[in-house]
Amino acid sequence: MIQTIWQPDTQIHAQLAALKPYLLAHVNIDNPAINARVHALLQAGGKLLRPGFFYLFSQFGADQAADRLQAGAAAMELLHVATLIHDDVIDESPERRHVTTIHQDYGQRNAIYAGDLLFTCYFDLVVASARTTTDIQRNVAAMRGILQGELDQMAHNFHPQTSLNDYLKVAAGKTARLFSLSCQQGAQLAQAPQAIVDLGAQIGQQLGLAYQMLDDILDYTGDEQLTHKLPLTDLRDGVYSLPLIYALQADASLARQLPMPGTTATDTDLLAIRDQVVALGGVTQAQQLATQYTQHALSLINQLPAGTTQQTLRQLVTQLLIRNH
Repeated sequence: MIQTIWQPDTQIHAQLAALKPYLLAHVNIDNPAINARVHALLQAGGKLLRPGFFYLFSQFGADQAADRLQAGAAAMELLHVATLIHDDVIDESPERRHVTTIHQDYGQRNAIYAGDLLFTCYFDLVVASARTTTDIQRNVAAMRGILQGELDQMAHNFHPQTSLNDYLKVAAGKTARLFSLSCQQGAQLAQAPQAIVDLGAQIGQQLGLAYQMLDDILDYTGDEQLTHKLPLTDLRDGVYSLPLIYALQADASLARQLPMPGTTATDTDLLAIRDQVVALGGVTQAQQLATQYTQHALSLINQLPAGTTQQTLRQLVTQLLIRNH
């Protein structure tokens, strides 16, 4: 079932519905158990934001070759899912999209290999959709940026001195880079004007940063029944995200209560820290910054050609800022 976020746009909804069987047909892992688990993850879906934005920006181009665009959109989703599989190993997550994670049943090594195999499937689709080597190089650069962002985050784990600039650099790589690529690549492969391709990259970067900020906020305030994620996971793992960074700026003594490497924080400890982060204005300031980045994305969207696609983008970006999962 495609997320309701896409249902107002019948064309995108239809394209994303067709994308699922296409993804399954292009992911074949020669290990029945692992293949079945990866297929279950792909069928479970998620918001399909990256391929959705890819398709939206492709509407600004004159070349609507369905096969090329489908391969390009599928590549965006496979890159995203591959990184999720690796993230689940790092975070020791028991479940993703209501599907038991691969490492939970088959071990970390097999999960990592499964994620690596999806990277190869991703590049198969990148090659299938590319017009020129520049299209391939754009994906290589984006993947490098995403992985560098993950390494940057690990370098800052358990560091109370993590600054806002540190945070923005990490978020720009690990999250916003793929949003930027999806918007840019959709426009590029459909042969949209270069000005729109460039705007797509900028819009994707801004909305990707806002999206990560709201994810961080939901880690502190979200309803587990809606997010399907264990609350305060980042805090537990030593990932000091935006609300905590702002809270530490307000009261540096909070650092003495934070989990340290090799220690296990109790739920009571984590909830006490959460309450202080909220009381110190960390969540409010994070929401304000997410709103600023969303507004910047909207101002860039206003530079796109007027019409239904521009309007859909504006509505979607606004809706993502107020999501609860």
